[in-house]
Amino acid sequence: MSVMKQHIPSNFLCNAEIEVDDISNLPAQIVDKILSHLSLRDAVRTSILSSKWRNKWVTLPNLVFDNQSLLISSQDQTFIKNKIVNIVDHVLLLHSGPIHKFKLSHRDLQGVCDIDRWILFLSRGAVKEFILEIWKGHRYKLHSSIYLCQKLNHLELFNCLLKPPHTFNGFKSLKSLDLQHITMEQDAFEQLVSRCHLLERLTLMNFEGFSDLKIHAPNLLFFDVGGVFEDINFMNTFNLAIVSIGLYVNPGFDKNLTLGSAGNLVKFFAHLPRLQRLEVQSFFLKYLADNKVPGRLPTPCDELSFLSMRINFNHLDECLAALCLLRSSPNLQELEMLARTEEQSTLRTVASVMKEDYQNCMFNQLRHVKIAGITGLKQELNFVNFLLSNSPVLERMTVKPASVDGAWEMLKELLRFRRASVQAEIVYVDP
Repeated sequence: MSVMKQHIPSNFLCNAEIEVDDISNLPAQIVDKILSHLSLRDAVRTSILSSKWRNKWVTLPNLVFDNQSLLISSQDQTFIKNKIVNIVDHVLLLHSGPIHKFKLSHRDLQGVCDIDRWILFLSRGAVKEFILEIWKGHRYKLHSSIYLCQKLNHLELFNCLLKPPHTFNGFKSLKSLDLQHITMEQDAFEQLVSRCHLLERLTLMNFEGFSDLKIHAPNLLFFDVGGVFEDINFMNTFNLAIVSIGLYVNPGFDKNLTLGSAGNLVKFFAHLPRLQRLEVQSFFLKYLADNKVPGRLPTPCDELSFLSMRINFNHLDECLAALCLLRSSPNLQELEMLARTEEQSTLRTVASVMKEDYQNCMFNQLRHVKIAGITGLKQELNFVNFLLSNSPVLERMTVKPASVDGAWEMLKELLRFRRASVQAEIVYVDP
C-alpha cells in the first residue's frame, strides 16, 4: 500500500510565517510590558520564541528570585543552596543595563556569603528597591555595601542583623522601610529612622537589640509595629496618618512602662495631630492606660475616622482609656473592638465604672461598629449599650460572641437596648 505525501496549502505556510514575524517584531514597549508580567523563570524561557527574543530578558530592570522563579525539586539543602547561587550568579552575569529592583526570597534560602557579593554588585549600580528574606537559619549580617545604595527608595529585610557604620548618614532617597525579625542596636535604629529624611512608610515586626521606639520622621505617613518594647515616643511626626501598634507582652503594672507624669495616653497622641486610622492591638491599650487617663485628650483627634482596639473589658483603666479615645474622636466613623480575656486583675476592676463615665458623649459620625469576642458579661453589655444609645447616625453594629455558650441570651439582651439611630441594625455573627 502506497503512502501519499500530504499536501500543505501555500497560504497556510504564509500565515504561519506572518504570525512568527508578528511575535518577533513586536514594539519594544510591548515586549517590555509582556516580560514585566512574567516570573523571571518564564521571562528567561521566552528566549526560545525566536532569535530576536533570545536576549530580551537580560535588560529586565526588576529581578525577583522567589519560589516561583526558583523551582528546585530536591530535599538536599546543599544542592538547593548551590542551585540558588548558580542561578543568581548566571542571571547577574548575563544581565545588561540598570537593575531597579532586586528581590531574593526563597523558602529554602539561608544566609550565605554569596549574598555579600550580590549586594556589593548592586551597590555599584542604582538599585531602587531591595528585598531580602532569609527564611531559614541564623540572622544574616547585612553586608556593609548596602549602606552605599543611596538610590534606594524601598528596603525590606527579614531575619537580618544590621550594623550600619558610624559614618552612615541615612538613605537619602528611602521612602519605605520594612524590617521584620531583625537585630540591631538602640542607637543604630534611632539614627536609621531619623536620618532617612524622606521616609513615609515604616514597618517593624519582631525585633531584638532595642526596646525604646523613638520615631523621629517628619514625612512619615504609615507606621506598623508589633513586638516587645518598653517605650514608644513620636517626635516630629505631624504628618503620620495610619498607625497600627501591637505590644506582644502583657506590661503589667509593676514595670516602669511609662512616658512620664502626663501619662502614656496623652504623650502618645501629642505628635499625632493628623491621625486618620489607628489599630491598637494585643496589650497596647493596657500600656496606654498605665499612669494617668484623662477624660479627654488635650487636643482632639479631629481626623481620626477608623479605630480598632483590643480591650479587656474586665479592666477599669483599659475601659477608661477606650472611653477617652472615643470622646476625643469627634469624627469617628468606624469602630472595631475585640475583647481580650486574661486573668482577673487584683487591682481596679471595671465594677468601679460609674454611670457618669458613660455620659456627656455623642458619636455624631459613627456609622459602623464591630464587636467580637464578648461573652455577655455585664461590663461588655454596658459598653455596647453606651454605643447604641449615643450614636444617632449608626447604621450597623455587628456582634460576634466568643462562643455559643449563652449567646442566645446575650442577643436577646442586646435587642432590648435603646438605639439613638432609627436606622441602626444589630447583626449577629456565629462564633
